[in-house]
Amino acid sequence: MPEQKEETKDWSAQKFYTEAKEKLSDGNYSAAIALFESLEARFPYGRFAQQAQLETAYAYYKDQEQASAIAAADRFIKLHPNHANVDYAYYLKGLANFNDNWGIMSYVMQGVLKQDMSERDSKASRESFEHFRILVTRYPDSKYAPDARQRMAHLINVVAMSEIYVARYYMKRKAYIAAANRAQFALREYPTTPATEEALFIMVKAYDLLGLDDLRDDAERVLQQNFPDSSHLAGYHPIEDVSWWKRLW
Repeated sequence: MPEQKEETKDWSAQKFYTEAKEKLSDGNYSAAIALFESLEARFPYGRFAQQAQLETAYAYYKDQEQASAIAAADRFIKLHPNHANVDYAYYLKGLANFNDNWGIMSYVMQGVLKQDMSERDSKASRESFEHFRILVTRYPDSKYAPDARQRMAHLINVVAMSEIYVARYYMKRKAYIAAANRAQFALREYPTTPATEEALFIMVKAYDLLGLDDLRDDAERVLQQNFPDSSHLAGYHPIEDVSWWKRLW
């Protein structure tokens, strides 16, 4: 903008950075981004330019511009792979994808819509996990690593449950082979997540409807052994010739 160029024509790199940080603190993210980018354009070398690149990624993230945040963080990583703060760039990439499905209203909307992250496309969750994985693998002592590990544990549960939602969808469509395969995939890939219980339950039901009694009995045995207090088993009383799951679903 011409008026900005006139106002900032005599600014030093430090002045640009200070003003941009103030805009960032005030929540005026678009103005902060413009100043950080002007700083880099006017003073492309030195520590202020490098820090401006990283701050730009953060400002985009705070402004819920996930794609731009990731692109800015990627640019910083490519330009400064050995920078002392490159771990933060990976952390920002993970955060951007972590919130991509929902944005800042995630938990509010979760309550309103009775829906969670796992019901939506898990692509962003998988990408977020990968960015955090790179962070904790390459920079295990990073101050961002503990939080990244916690988020990774959550993301594993999210991705596992996304497989369960797909399996549920197949069950509703009476695509029982596809449902059983999807549940089996969740069980194999994410065996320590809460999704395991329902994966086994879906397998029992799908195999029963397919007439695959041996596979049904195996899945039921594993479910009962590993989840004796399962809500799916609550109130279960075996009745001859009536599968227990028919009393629950």
